[in-house]
Amino acid sequence: MLRMIGAILMLTIAVSALGCGSPVNEETIEVKASNDPLHEPRSILQRYAEGQPMGSEASTFPDMVARVEKVDPTRAAVLRDGLAEIEAAAPPARAGKAKELLEKLQPSMQ
Repeated sequence: MLRMIGAILMLTIAVSALGCGSPVNEETIEVKASNDPLHEPRSILQRYAEGQPMGSEASTFPDMVARVEKVDPTRAAVLRDGLAEIEAAAPPARAGKAKELLEKLQPSMQ
């Protein structure tokens, strides 16, 4: 009887020790903004939404739209129209228009 209890105890210890192996290595995958052609337009629009006045960066709008167009023509059209609307708007209305455009350009989970 004592041998049986000893054998069961040894078996339990052996099984427990095997279950305590090294944990699975978890890695964090970093998505760089440089891969997203909408990163720059979104950051500019965020600043406009916070009330920053439009500056010389407006001259880069056509280039930004062209970069987005290579990847997503639909969003490029939304960006082009939205930026034109912001440029044409009175300065007090630009923040609201920038917020609207930002919402339209948010990443979609597809």
